[in-house]
Amino acid sequence: METLSFEFPAGQPPLGRALVGCVGSGDLEVMLEPGLPGKLTIQVVTSVNGSSARWQHLFERMFDGQMPPAMSIDIHDFGATPGVVRLRLEQGFEEIGHD
Repeated sequence: METLSFEFPAGQPPLGRALVGCVGSGDLEVMLEPGLPGKLTIQVVTSVNGSSARWQHLFERMFDGQMPPAMSIDIHDFGATPGVVRLRLEQGFEEIGHD
């Protein structure tokens, strides 16, 4: 197991919270909560050691050219593919009302 931390610039915190997905074979759980204004923090607990660069690139592509809401995101990963990660994050953003 490995724990990774990431931080990105952000706007204002959202009002809502969300929980999407579940930890299981090839899936992950994403919990989104309002964070501190101007900061998006992400903590990933993953079963795949040595995957920091893959996560960093995925988040950079997702947030490139846009200002995400200020959130604290916790991800519990059990070997999900980048496509599943993006899908779960987009589901969470939709639930809190951020497109």
